[in-house]
Amino acid sequence: MRISLVINGDPVEATVEPNVLLVDLLRDECGLTGAKVGCGTGQCGTCVVRLGDRSVKSCQLLAVQADGAEITTIEGVANGELSTLQQALWEEHGVQCGFCTPGMVMSLMDLLEHDSAPDERAICAGIAGNLCRCTGYGGVVRAVRKAVGGKP
Repeated sequence: MRISLVINGDPVEATVEPNVLLVDLLRDECGLTGAKVGCGTGQCGTCVVRLGDRSVKSCQLLAVQADGAEITTIEGVANGELSTLQQALWEEHGVQCGFCTPGMVMSLMDLLEHDSAPDERAICAGIAGNLCRCTGYGGVVRAVRKAVGGKP
């Protein structure tokens, strides 16, 4: 099937089999490896990207379902520099191994788009679908608070 997308602001045309997952299209055909394949069942959140104005788990979405959509991956978040959120994650030790970080950032961007001053409960709810084995989430919560101008 022939599909058309806008990925990180660039138009992309692709021919895909009907069963190709969006994460596989992004990684294998587009070379955008920020979205990771962790569990493959939609439970870990390492594959989160933005589809229009919402975050989605790209391992749970067929590429053909995204036909005509705008996709933003972690590669499209900051043009060569860290975003405010990414910088805060770095400073507050909200990242360690980095495997979950792209999906975490994409989920947090979604949260901050809908809530510009989330409290700890909202932050935890916003990343509930993102598993991290390294940080314990404390640094992530502090980073979001810092990024929105609150006390870490």
